[in-house]
Amino acid sequence: MSTQYRINHLGAQGDGIANTERGPVYIPFTLPGETVTAAVNKDRGDLIAIQEPAANRVEPPCRHFGTCGGCQLQHMATPDYLAWKRNKVMQALKSQALTPEFGDIIPCAPHSRRRVTFALRKVEAGMLLGYNRHLSHEIIDIVECPISVPPIVEALGSLRAVARLSCSTNKPFRMTVTATAAGLDVALLESGKLDDAARKTIADFALAHSFARVSVDGEIIVEPTKPQVSIGASQVTVPPGGFLQAVASAEEAMAGLVLDHVGKAKRVADLFAGSGAFSLRLAARAEVHAVEGDAAPLAALDRAFRFTPGLKRVTTEKRDLFERPLTTKELDRFDAVVFDPPRAGAEFLCKQIAKSQVPKVAAVSCNPLTLARDLAILTAGGYRIVSVTPVDQFLWSSHVEAVALLEKPKKRR
Repeated sequence: MSTQYRINHLGAQGDGIANTERGPVYIPFTLPGETVTAAVNKDRGDLIAIQEPAANRVEPPCRHFGTCGGCQLQHMATPDYLAWKRNKVMQALKSQALTPEFGDIIPCAPHSRRRVTFALRKVEAGMLLGYNRHLSHEIIDIVECPISVPPIVEALGSLRAVARLSCSTNKPFRMTVTATAAGLDVALLESGKLDDAARKTIADFALAHSFARVSVDGEIIVEPTKPQVSIGASQVTVPPGGFLQAVASAEEAMAGLVLDHVGKAKRVADLFAGSGAFSLRLAARAEVHAVEGDAAPLAALDRAFRFTPGLKRVTTEKRDLFERPLTTKELDRFDAVVFDPPRAGAEFLCKQIAKSQVPKVAAVSCNPLTLARDLAILTAGGYRIVSVTPVDQFLWSSHVEAVALLEKPKKRR
């Protein structure tokens, strides 16, 4: 049974929220001020029709929007969309009584995402490749993707084909595709076991279609050319399926904020360093100690450093920073600390930083709530937030990145 609702505001995940006597009702793909008809089950609604559209509603650029769960906000005019994301970071910090200076949000252009993860499943008609429907395990097969760089979209047919060659399971599996200077790096996960004949077929196909590399569950099946990306002056061979900032321009912007902040620091610690998005740029002017819990990206970082002339010394350390964060004594050796943790944030590390005398800290985060918690810890320890800059790295989604810059005044003797 359908009911009419008035949308009051957007929730944290980008759903429109209607306030009712029974409590809030979440209706995706709606905007504040709209009157809509929806079929509701408990507190979730499926949009049926828009009776009165909002003035800032626009035509979504993708035919799959509304069924594919990859994007939540293509229907919202860009200025309001960016303001909503910036406000999301501001409200998260405000919940911790933090009201620092906020920079303008750094936007993200369409067709700029260089790393995407698809959901796949073998069906009788072939291979489904796309994204999961909103709040569902159903895979929506796609023929376009306006967030992704053109080489990925142009290769959708070839990606389905290599998935078919690699698949020996009826269960859903994943494929991470990264556009590199040498071609596409294709990493399949949980697609099933391969025999020698399948490996040869995949290798032949990859060569014929100019893939840089194909790997299955971390095993490299074929690598005709090293899949490299540029980080500063360095060329980094990313590990199979390894983490990489999704949008190159967003990475460049975040790195620029960090480098400007640390300034003339001579020794910098880069924590949760990954493959060196910050380390390799920082090393152009400072000695860097890069700490990361995963051996593969750390090895990629180290190799890139060794083959890049003109960089200052970069040391690496494999260390689980959740289980064993750097101690205050270890941190006090540095003039600046940069950290870019997963969504869980860096609570225990921040407790150590807060007790340190490191003059400058740069916190990069993809989760405003854990960022707010971590910044509250640091400010309680005497740090001052210089600025916070939101970054729209995840176009038309509810996710937002942010760079927070902090400093601690020197103790007077």
